[in-house]
Amino acid sequence: MSVAELKERHAAATETVNNLRERLKQRRQQLLDTDVAGYARSQGRNPVAFDPTDLVCCRILQGHTGKVYSLDWTPERNRIVSASQDGRLIVWNALTSQKTHAIKLPCAWVMTCAFSPAGQSVACGGLDSMCSIFNLNSPTDRDGNLPVSKTLSGHKGYVSCCQYVPDEDIHIITSSGDQTCVLWDITTGLRTSVFGGEFQSGHTADVLSVSINGSNSRMFVSGSCDATARLWDTRVASRAVRTFHGHAGDVNTVRFFPDGNRFGTGSDDGTCRLFDIRTGHQLQVYYQQHGDNEEVPHVTSIAFSISGRLLFAGYSNGDCYVWDTLLARVVLNLGSNSHEGRISCLGLSADGSALCTGSWDTNLKIWAFGGHRRVI
Repeated sequence: MSVAELKERHAAATETVNNLRERLKQRRQQLLDTDVAGYARSQGRNPVAFDPTDLVCCRILQGHTGKVYSLDWTPERNRIVSASQDGRLIVWNALTSQKTHAIKLPCAWVMTCAFSPAGQSVACGGLDSMCSIFNLNSPTDRDGNLPVSKTLSGHKGYVSCCQYVPDEDIHIITSSGDQTCVLWDITTGLRTSVFGGEFQSGHTADVLSVSINGSNSRMFVSGSCDATARLWDTRVASRAVRTFHGHAGDVNTVRFFPDGNRFGTGSDDGTCRLFDIRTGHQLQVYYQQHGDNEEVPHVTSIAFSISGRLLFAGYSNGDCYVWDTLLARVVLNLGSNSHEGRISCLGLSADGSALCTGSWDTNLKIWAFGGHRRVI
């Protein structure tokens, strides 16, 4: 068979696949006769009542000299680790605003950080294509720096996100610009499984974010520049369990819903979306209308409240919306009191009592529920 014939067959097959994908999309739209908000309104559900005093800034964490790119809370809720373009990880006491560790990194171009479940170590990764582990209990060297306790090397592109497997300090999942996700054994420093890459069911562009299911740690979801999110089972690395379409831009962030049956996404297309992992259907779109000449801000980071009734979303223009997930309405915008730059990351404490936001303005802010409002 000649090269010309192969190209012709490939073009025909590509067209067939695209036609099938379009038919599948149309069929899915026919089945989705309503969304979560439409059904909730039909049942007479009321939106969450929120006043500006219900979520107030109680702490400003100042210490970084560069853009803050990532943050993570410890499970015991009183410590935060943040990663900045100044080439440092800082571990904060969230109750006192004091720094407990300032870790100088081997590579200043850090993009992600994570606390271990036991809170004894932190991980980070970035443009050096490695995931570095620091034991917070290790003695410092002669220069006062905390040494790297383990380096996980194997990605062929930048490390965009890392997350420890819940209730384990020995396994971590990373995502990368090499279009793969990797499950690592920290004890040996070796890759346990690689998700994507040469497999056809993997992402076709940089993977930007991962989120592990808190109810079933064998399942995790990834978001990518190919505008899709994919569900993976760590026991079956050869193929994605499901692929979720809907976004029209890079999927910058993914986060599992508290019950583990759904997950949320945030994208460069300015929308957050809620998907069901059991049916593969999109349940809701969260989008704030903008003027015709206004540039649509990108969604950079999301987090759900403990109950899942609230969705916190950070945007590239400095807005931080609190969405009612049931009725798809913005109940509060922290933007006017928020940061002076892009909100690059946010996260909720383990008990749901506080929200932390990080920004390119070099600061982190801790927001606590006040007034009559309790944890939702």
